[in-house]
Amino acid sequence: MKPLAIGITAGDPNGIGPEVALRAALGPQPANRRLVLIGHRSVWERAARLIGRKLPPEIPDLEPPLPRRATWDPDMAPPPAARPGQVRADAARAAYAYVLSAAAAAQNGRLDAIVTAPISKEAFALAGIREPGHTELLARLTGTRRYAMMLFGDRIRVVLATRHLPLRKVADALTADAVVEAVEMLARALPWMGFRRARIGVCGLNPHAGDGGALGDEEKKVIAPALARCRKRGWNVAGPIPADAIFHQHLAGKYDAVVAMYHDQGLGPMKMLSFESGVNLTLGLPIIRTSPDHGTAFDIAGKGRADPASTRAALDWAARLAARKNPWA
Repeated sequence: MKPLAIGITAGDPNGIGPEVALRAALGPQPANRRLVLIGHRSVWERAARLIGRKLPPEIPDLEPPLPRRATWDPDMAPPPAARPGQVRADAARAAYAYVLSAAAAAQNGRLDAIVTAPISKEAFALAGIREPGHTELLARLTGTRRYAMMLFGDRIRVVLATRHLPLRKVADALTADAVVEAVEMLARALPWMGFRRARIGVCGLNPHAGDGGALGDEEKKVIAPALARCRKRGWNVAGPIPADAIFHQHLAGKYDAVVAMYHDQGLGPMKMLSFESGVNLTLGLPIIRTSPDHGTAFDIAGKGRADPASTRAALDWAARLAARKNPWA
């Protein structure tokens, strides 16, 4: 099999990212994988001591042939202070540098995919970094204007029509174009993931999907017209469906994935089912990027108790998708 080079960033050095990334990388891997742990060597050394494992060798660059496992320090930011559990600007600047290097390496073909360990949005803001997180940052770095967050586990798959917004702003931000774009992203992603029929269910925004307008009119004015446009384009889509019913239908096999109107509408059910093993996949990018579906977990950082299951799943999916044609490449 063709070797697959996958970069794994350390994320925020003060969170659990280095720990879960290293634990996942040191687990059993297929013979064709080449894993590159991207971050300051000192950050990986602390993670190795924490979990009592030997650290892979360091490489100076990404010139092939790559070893089975290695660390790579892109040397784009000063090494951060070791302050597990603390929100710090120096840690954010380091995490930012790791992503810049990983994205550049993926764009120039040195890496076939990247897995990003969690960063802190609060620390990014403290450091003056304008993007709130990986999704927006990678979109800018790759020149991507249309993108979506897909969160999934073994039994559930969700794309969000709106992302990180206060709940009171969701209705105003929800547009027919946003719904159409989310459906289009799913319609292209599902075959890539192995779901050839790409059956998509779409949530309503309001309780009971508006109940005929008695509980809100976004379904009539925004979502239903958007879905009519989707059907004209040939996409297999149903809705708007009440959010308290659609996920049961999804799990019963009626839909391959669900479009949710806002963050917690989709992520609540997803995390209930796949909290330890969920994966975040950014759709629309010309590169492949997955991540574990959890945050920095500052409360357990530096304690050696972090579960790498979600990072392991993100790594496996990154490799799986890298072996297939990216619909946005």
